[in-house]
Amino acid sequence: MSAPLTPPPPHDPSAHDPWQPPSGAPAGGAHRYDGKPGRAAYPRHGWWHDEDGPGMAKEIREAAVVAVAVALGGVLLGVLWWWLAPRVPLVGDASGDAWVVYLKDSEGEQSIGVDGTFTLVALACGALSALAVFLVRRRGGVPLVVALAVGGLLGSVLAWRLGVWLGPSQDVIAQAKSVGKGVTFDAPLKLNAKGALLAWPFAALVFHLGLTGLFGPRDPEEWPPPGAQQHR
Repeated sequence: MSAPLTPPPPHDPSAHDPWQPPSGAPAGGAHRYDGKPGRAAYPRHGWWHDEDGPGMAKEIREAAVVAVAVALGGVLLGVLWWWLAPRVPLVGDASGDAWVVYLKDSEGEQSIGVDGTFTLVALACGALSALAVFLVRRRGGVPLVVALAVGGLLGSVLAWRLGVWLGPSQDVIAQAKSVGKGVTFDAPLKLNAKGALLAWPFAALVFHLGLTGLFGPRDPEEWPPPGAQQHR
């Protein structure tokens, strides 16, 4: 008498599949099912939303705010430049209806002092802006550094134009006529060395790099397991 034939149990691929995800975990590891048939959600984390940091989207928003705030600091630089820069004396002379304006002291260094004042104040503003940004956000990041440089450059341009606007009139002939022949008056505020506009972003980048290297957050060191060295 033969034994009854029993059908074999159904083959369960999960029992021998080494890549099967654990219980409760989404299949594939990178994607999760959102409850709707034929549709899978995107991964929760990635380069745009990093689980270890604020995410690239948030970093870009913070960088935009930093760039605007630093650029508005150019108002302070412009006012300080206008207030601290030395005055360049001019004298007007008339021959009939024709007026000529010339430097009262042809060997004076006031023009160099105007550019030097802008450069020194811009360097100080760069250091202060880098310190403020570092204290607000110590993590740093490429978008933040770029925003600091762009904001410093925009702030320098704003300070330059504001200082020229606050200074004496650009129409020196009209000034000479208004004060009279042979009377000394101040020349318009002018930035001859346009390279001084780079002083702020340069100082901000160098100072921020130094602060990050000295006082920035450090990555935790990875220590081997307690029994790793004993098995060697």
